[in-house]
Amino acid sequence: MSKPLSDHDRKKQISVRGLAGVENIAALKQDFNRHLHFTLVKDRNVATRRDYYFALAHTVREHLIGRWIRTQQHYYEKDPKRVYYISLEFYMGRTLQNTMVNLALENACDEAMYQLGLDMEELEDMEEDAGLGNGGLGRLAACFLDSMASLGLAAYGYGIRYEFGIFNQKIVNGWQVEEADDWLRFGNPWEKARPEYMRPVHYYGRTEHHPDGVKWVDTQVVLALPYDTPIPGYRNNYVNTMRLWSAKAPCDFNLKDFNVGGYIQAVLDRNLAENISRVLYPNDNFFEGKELRLKQEYFVVSATLQDIIRRFKVSKFGSREIVRTDFSKLPDKVAIQLNDTHPAMAIPELMRVLVDEEKLNWDTAWDICVRTCAYTNHTVLPEALERWPIDLFARLLPRHLEIVYEINRRHLERVAARFPGDHDRLSRMSLIEEGGQKRINMAHLCIVGSHAVNGVARIHSDILKATLFKDFYEMEPDKFQNKTNGITPRRWLVMCNPGLAEVIAERIGEDFIRDLDQLTRLREFVNDEAFIRDVAKVKQENKMKFAVHLEEHYKVKINPNSMFDLQVKRIHEYKRQLLNCLHIITYYNRIKKEPNKQWTPRTVMIGGKAAPGYHTAKMIIRLITAIGEVVNNDAVVGDRLKVIFLENYKVTLAERVIPASDLSEQISTAGTEASGTGNMKFMLNGALTIGTMDGANVEMAEEAGDGNLFIFGMLVDDVDALDKKGYHAQEYYNRLPELKQAMDQIAGGFFSPKQPDLFKEIVDMLMHHDRFKVFADYEEYIKCQEKVNALYKDPKEWTKKVIYNIAGCGKFSSDRTITQYAREIWGMEPTLEKLPAPDDKL
Repeated sequence: MSKPLSDHDRKKQISVRGLAGVENIAALKQDFNRHLHFTLVKDRNVATRRDYYFALAHTVREHLIGRWIRTQQHYYEKDPKRVYYISLEFYMGRTLQNTMVNLALENACDEAMYQLGLDMEELEDMEEDAGLGNGGLGRLAACFLDSMASLGLAAYGYGIRYEFGIFNQKIVNGWQVEEADDWLRFGNPWEKARPEYMRPVHYYGRTEHHPDGVKWVDTQVVLALPYDTPIPGYRNNYVNTMRLWSAKAPCDFNLKDFNVGGYIQAVLDRNLAENISRVLYPNDNFFEGKELRLKQEYFVVSATLQDIIRRFKVSKFGSREIVRTDFSKLPDKVAIQLNDTHPAMAIPELMRVLVDEEKLNWDTAWDICVRTCAYTNHTVLPEALERWPIDLFARLLPRHLEIVYEINRRHLERVAARFPGDHDRLSRMSLIEEGGQKRINMAHLCIVGSHAVNGVARIHSDILKATLFKDFYEMEPDKFQNKTNGITPRRWLVMCNPGLAEVIAERIGEDFIRDLDQLTRLREFVNDEAFIRDVAKVKQENKMKFAVHLEEHYKVKINPNSMFDLQVKRIHEYKRQLLNCLHIITYYNRIKKEPNKQWTPRTVMIGGKAAPGYHTAKMIIRLITAIGEVVNNDAVVGDRLKVIFLENYKVTLAERVIPASDLSEQISTAGTEASGTGNMKFMLNGALTIGTMDGANVEMAEEAGDGNLFIFGMLVDDVDALDKKGYHAQEYYNRLPELKQAMDQIAGGFFSPKQPDLFKEIVDMLMHHDRFKVFADYEEYIKCQEKVNALYKDPKEWTKKVIYNIAGCGKFSSDRTITQYAREIWGMEPTLEKLPAPDDKL
């Protein structure tokens, strides 16, 4: 029998990792040693693993720089329309491996490191995640950047360079504890500071109205210092830019008016200005109306718009002479996409620049503004909608408040002309919400100030038109679109699951990596014994690898032959981790009742962060860990059921666990999850989905075939009907004995014997004020899980369904999503042409 290949040798055979030529490897080794010596000033004898990581990062980065410069040169010469994707979050994860994948350097670097006696995976593990996002919205922005570069679009991601990203989560005695994410502690080799493009951002002050226009005076100034990160396209030699702004106090900050002896304090107070980019707000789907957050939102918008207008005015490469002054051409050269309402201030700010600074009349400026801006909505949950108090706005941004009032005055005139006498409609559609405290509704501002408004899955876009934005849809139906979310197949297949990517490439070639629709060709292999075997084998290898990782990092032993049942996402009541808990308890009780039956073994893994101020979410984590303590220590159950809370879920952990999972839990109440993107990652990596007809699950079932997902639960219409009738949890509790047993165990301290009333609040919420109707879907969910168990016992039939799912993933590439944004919103055309490589002659 032939000796099994080592991990290193097996990787060498994976063609999707790029070719490793001998000259290539020699050059990489040379560059690596040069960086170790001259960039890091380290001798091989004293270098640490971190030094080796930095040397490798600088080596790989060198391959980006020439392409980066040439791409920007290409844009200046061709002067295409540019798109500016403004987002308060970019959840990038790690950069090294993704860069190697996109530049086809992975095998060559691997071999070079191997020859130098270093282990590539150990070096990759030294990199900190760039955790500048909370979850779906920030990760979507990262996938979009990858796709925009891979499609040759002149695109720029603009955001904030938070010094502290999403907190690190520790579980201590079953509770979540937050730790600051000091991700820049050792420096970031992928960014380049650009002090020459520093921009002033103004706050506070007052307005003066003169015959020649309005002046915003006596403001406080904070400087925005840009840091650029290269974004490589997939093997097309395009490298775009993500520009993140960092707040700096100006040199004269607080010094012009300090009192005698106040010099030291004035210098210390510079921190107040620089706090603007200190930390990411850790809320997902929740609005916290804090002054610092509004400062952040205006900070990114003001700095970015100055940059956009500077770039619009100059067009030839390397030139700073102003060549373009006709702003009527702005919408032909610039598209601005607002990722949720967080950058909504771009609308009044663009108006301020055009009217106050560039002296355009209002109507001309407004036409330019609307044709330039577009808005993506990400949620229908009322608690997530941004509604800023007028008094805060008046203090911080007095000129912008005047502009918003004027936008609203003209908007309401149009509404009144279109619907005479409909006063209720006027108050519903106003940008200003009256009532106790007057507030600005930022979603209304975005709709009025944009030429396109989109939801992020078909069902979500339909809900927007039917409910949340119904009045606006009736007024301007052509403004509303759908753009179903997608994920980049580079990070979420080729990089995180090379084994599966290779098995696919052996059957249909490698072109699917840039054209994911080609996966439909896998349907031809659904009854191919060898292909079924290969897909199952890759899954088993990924499970073994993750089991080892769990044992090393979490000291937990799990059965790799059990079904890996995963729910990883932010902890939120609407995502219904509690429904999952009720299934775990029910399954546990069934095993205990009939311990000799042939139960399908399961390892249930739940991971995700709770916002630090979200008490209920933190209690949900405590319940999960408590259930685990009981279940995992029950000798009767053994390894037939294990419950694990995955600590500190982040992009890098997702890349490990998703390829290893069998079952993906997407169980939000119908009508609450706008799209989801984790659902797509699981589908692409060979897991089956158990889910409600919510978000993109609806379209996933359509693409893979209805019978190839485990769909259960109420539809949106059923939820609405139940709302009208009244949801009474008690009725389900009385009618379903297993539900009653599970609830009584939680309430009676079975999972918290030392504190019997620990989960009193959760029980009370589920029984008396559960907005998300967990009990209403319990019975169908349990029955659906029985079908999952039955199918899992037939590995061949299970794997066939997996193949249908992978084959249906084409639609869920972010390349498709971005192509639709480009053509239908931005007025741009993607290209599959390659730029010449830096060493090619032009």
